[in-house]
Amino acid sequence: MAGNQDLLRPPQSFPTLRPDDRQAESNTGGGMASFFSGASDVNMRDMNIVVHSGGGAGDKSNDGWELLLKNIALNALHDSSARYDAPKCDEDTRIEVTGEIMEWIQKRDAPQRLLCMTGAAGAGKSAVQQTIAERCKKSGILSAALFCSSTDPTRNTIAFIVPTIAYQIGLKHHGFRSSVSAAVKHDPNIFSLSLQSQMDVLIVRPFESLQRSHGLDINTFPYVILIDGLDECIGKHNTTSQPPLAEPDDRRQAEDRQAELLAAIKHCIVDSNLPFRVFIASRPEWAIRTALKPGGHLRQVAYHIELSDKYDASGDMRRYLQRRFKDIGLQIGDPQWFSEDTIQTLVQAASGQFIYVATVYKYITERRGSPVERLKVILAWTPHDGQVVRPFEALDRLYASILSSAKKAYEAVDTHRGRDFLLLFRAHHMNVKLFHTPSANIYLCFSPDVLSALLGLEAGAEDVLFSDIRSLVTLEEGHDGDLRLHLYHKSFSDFLEEESRAKEFFIPESCVCTHLSKRCMQLIVECPLDFDSLPDRWEALPLLERHRRSLMDATRDLPFLLRDANTLDDEIADFTDHDGWPKLKKLLLLLMVNPEEWLYDGHSWKEWTNSLLHITNNLAARKPEVAAIIFEFLEKIKRGREALGLEMETSNSDL
Repeated sequence: MAGNQDLLRPPQSFPTLRPDDRQAESNTGGGMASFFSGASDVNMRDMNIVVHSGGGAGDKSNDGWELLLKNIALNALHDSSARYDAPKCDEDTRIEVTGEIMEWIQKRDAPQRLLCMTGAAGAGKSAVQQTIAERCKKSGILSAALFCSSTDPTRNTIAFIVPTIAYQIGLKHHGFRSSVSAAVKHDPNIFSLSLQSQMDVLIVRPFESLQRSHGLDINTFPYVILIDGLDECIGKHNTTSQPPLAEPDDRRQAEDRQAELLAAIKHCIVDSNLPFRVFIASRPEWAIRTALKPGGHLRQVAYHIELSDKYDASGDMRRYLQRRFKDIGLQIGDPQWFSEDTIQTLVQAASGQFIYVATVYKYITERRGSPVERLKVILAWTPHDGQVVRPFEALDRLYASILSSAKKAYEAVDTHRGRDFLLLFRAHHMNVKLFHTPSANIYLCFSPDVLSALLGLEAGAEDVLFSDIRSLVTLEEGHDGDLRLHLYHKSFSDFLEEESRAKEFFIPESCVCTHLSKRCMQLIVECPLDFDSLPDRWEALPLLERHRRSLMDATRDLPFLLRDANTLDDEIADFTDHDGWPKLKKLLLLLMVNPEEWLYDGHSWKEWTNSLLHITNNLAARKPEVAAIIFEFLEKIKRGREALGLEMETSNSDL
């Protein structure tokens, strides 16, 4: 090592050997060679002679460890300078979840030796991990801890994980370190092998060797291994200027490597007799989500904690803000600068996600700003074009990054070509509560599966559509048994609805209504029914249930969607040319036989006809022939309702 060479280098005042004196170095006559043969003016006072017994300049006993050091991520350590002031839990927050984790860690005889904690982006996973790391270190049981970060190229590569774990364990036991060093020296290419091979050579075998030689006491050996941010690890070292996972192939490779690491941990640690307990924290992305779901290879062997509001995150955030706001009050000399109502407002806006309150606190405590004024900005802030103040810019970057990666990954699949990920997701987002059409002021009610069918997606497509944004959303079972979209962050919904925040990721409601209007007209025109011999009940239509339900919603909702869509003159004309209105008339009359199928959520026939009349009146000046056909269609529907004995709600003047 360079440091050792510095120790042997003589001071400038020491005499140096002349070339003809180097023969002393080859003296093998049995006596000690003179270090100073031929030298003059030698002063022995204050001289230290260091003799190495390891073979002199040719000693390579540390070569293996030196090579290991070139393949580790020092910035990933829990106490590295790169993570100065890392987030951690306040003393009276996250008590329940940290207590549950420490109980699992300390219960060494429990069968499950792998703990996986998943949670939404910004839920506070890293703060929990940091807190656990510090507690384990204080207790003397921390074997290794790694904190990955997608934005730090020195610790966003999965290839560094196994060597960094081996390095940290080696620091705690000289025998383990020697075994690792010898293994790397024996095979310097170990870092190019699979993660399972690396883990076997650098962790399992050195530990088993120590066990066989009785060189350690398992009861006192540090046994906790922590890995934070599995989802932030990319597949390979990023040497380009592009952000990590910028391309779909990069994302798939990263997912494969994350899955490989989980499989290696299971095979080498969980399925072995090693005493380690491993705690992994990650967003619920593909690798860990599929490993933990029913049928996944970690389902039965891992203890799974889902970091959610069941751990009283709202109460924790309230205490977090109270303590910090009180500290600010002391600093500015005004303990009354905030109110409890203010804190409650912020906690409600956070929707259980710590990243929101952390962003608020960071904005308020800007060094050159007034906390009082910046808090007022937070509470009163509404985004608009030209807005200079952006207190949630950090959150917006997070949302934009996740959406960008998800869009590229989804649209890169060959069967998804031509689909607009952002448009499809925005449609489901608009349907989270009730699908609102502003112009008609109507709230539509689509089941998620029917909405997907109307959007042109296959059955069960929601799981794939949301696959890469699971750190922001989830699918929850509704009272009707359907899986419905749920957003973890209220601020994410605000982001999606405001163009000045979402920017290129903004999809207007009119674009969604336009797409759905086209799809509804397409469903009606292409419906594989014999319209001359329809059954007398909607349920008897010879269609699959999903198709029957989506055709019903297309029939009931087309005018409301058209009213909020962008101009669709050509599409309406095409619908007319393909006998769309006669088909729609027969479908409508079939629905009217069962009024309970028609009147839903307070929508009436009058609202339906008024919306179509509004569209037709606007169309009349541009395409009078088409408008005339629609007016005739409405008259036929009116007569058909009268024939059915249904009371007309629309006056003749409306028609």
